[in-house]
Amino acid sequence: MIQHTRPLAIAAALAAAFAFAPAHAAKMDRAAYNAEKDQIDANYKSAKDQCDALKDNAKDVCQKEAEGKHDVAKAELEAKHEPSARHDRKLHEARAKADYEVAKEKCDDQSGNAKDVCVKEAKAAYEKAKADTKLAKKANEARGDVAEARKDAVQDKNKADYKVAREKCDALSGNQKDACVTDAKNRFGQD
Repeated sequence: MIQHTRPLAIAAALAAAFAFAPAHAAKMDRAAYNAEKDQIDANYKSAKDQCDALKDNAKDVCQKEAEGKHDVAKAELEAKHEPSARHDRKLHEARAKADYEVAKEKCDDQSGNAKDVCVKEAKAAYEKAKADTKLAKKANEARGDVAEARKDAVQDKNKADYKVAREKCDALSGNQKDACVTDAKNRFGQD
C-alpha cells in the first residue's frame, strides 16, 4: 500500500488550529479595529504581489496561502473585535478551510493515484476539522446533546478516513484490491 506522511502533518496542523481557546476577554475599540483591518488588507496585497514572481503551481500555492492567511487574519480580527463563541468557531473554520485549500493546491504537483490520494487526504482532514467544530458547537449549545454530537463526529471522521483508504486501494488490482476495500470497510464501519 502507498505510504504518505503528509496526512499526519495536515492532521497535526488542523488539530493545532482547532484547539479551542476561550473567547477573548476585552472588546477591541473601533479605531484599533479599522487600523488592523487596513494592515491585514495591505499584507494580503503584498503577499499576492510576491506570488506574481512565481510560475505554475508554485504561484497557485502561493496565492492560496495568501488568501488563507488573509481570511484567517480577518476572522481573528472579528474574534478580537466582538468576542463570542460564534466568532471563535468562524476563526477555526477559516483556519481549516485555508489549510484545506493550500493542501489541495499542493496536490496538483502530483499525478495519477498519488494525486487522488493526496486530494482525499486533504479533504478528510478538512472534514475531520469541520466535525470537531460541529462537536464543539453542540457541546456549547446544550450539554445533553453532546453524546449525539460525538456520535455524529465519529461517523463523519470515519467516513472521511474510509474515502482516503478506498482511494489508496485504487492503486492495487485483483484480490489485493478486493482485500484492501474489505479491510477499509471493516476498519471504518462502512457498508
